[in-house]
Amino acid sequence: MSLSQAQTTHSGGDKSLFELIANDIVEKGYSIHPHALPKNLSELLLQHISKLSDDDFKRAGIGRSKDHIIDDLIRTDEISWITSNSEAGCSWIKWSESLQAYLNSHLFLGLFSFESHFSHYAKGDFYKKHKDAFKGEGNRVLSIVVYLNQNWSADDGGELVIYGESSPDSPVGDNNHISVTPTFGTVVVFLSEEFPHEVLPARRDRYAIAGWFRLNNSIANNIDPAS
Repeated sequence: MSLSQAQTTHSGGDKSLFELIANDIVEKGYSIHPHALPKNLSELLLQHISKLSDDDFKRAGIGRSKDHIIDDLIRTDEISWITSNSEAGCSWIKWSESLQAYLNSHLFLGLFSFESHFSHYAKGDFYKKHKDAFKGEGNRVLSIVVYLNQNWSADDGGELVIYGESSPDSPVGDNNHISVTPTFGTVVVFLSEEFPHEVLPARRDRYAIAGWFRLNNSIANNIDPAS
């Protein structure tokens, strides 16, 4: 599949998905859409990730820049940063930029840039409860997760668990959390500062994309470079 084919396929039907995401962000702060990423784009990304070697992935850590450390008690996954050096990377970035432009136009979020990586969770891997950003300490505004796992069942584990505030009016559902099965093409978007989340241990190889829409890096002199 070529880049142009994937872009042509996903350019027409995205507006309705983007509208749903925008409405959800306003109403709840998060948005979950199973199998919503355009099929051709999902397949292109899956083809690409299946060709990556072990050397393309690096152990994921916590913290940024000089504070970055590897901690097996918190997370055990591997990541590979996405660039425009491949057809799949270009197509994914173009789709993400379209979503960014839509959200800026309709929600006035001031999203300035985007970064993302592939993630690989081998059997037993996990990522303990955490936030992608803390209020006043960073510039990640929206987090996005897309899953690239075909024929995934609930028995395979690896769910994303999103937690809400401990209050009766929390936007998050049953028992103050929501579990998302990482099925192929599922798209999850949420406010980075508002929702702690974790990845439960997987029972087989689990692949995803994690990305962040960010404000200008120099806002309030709080520089937060990509790591």
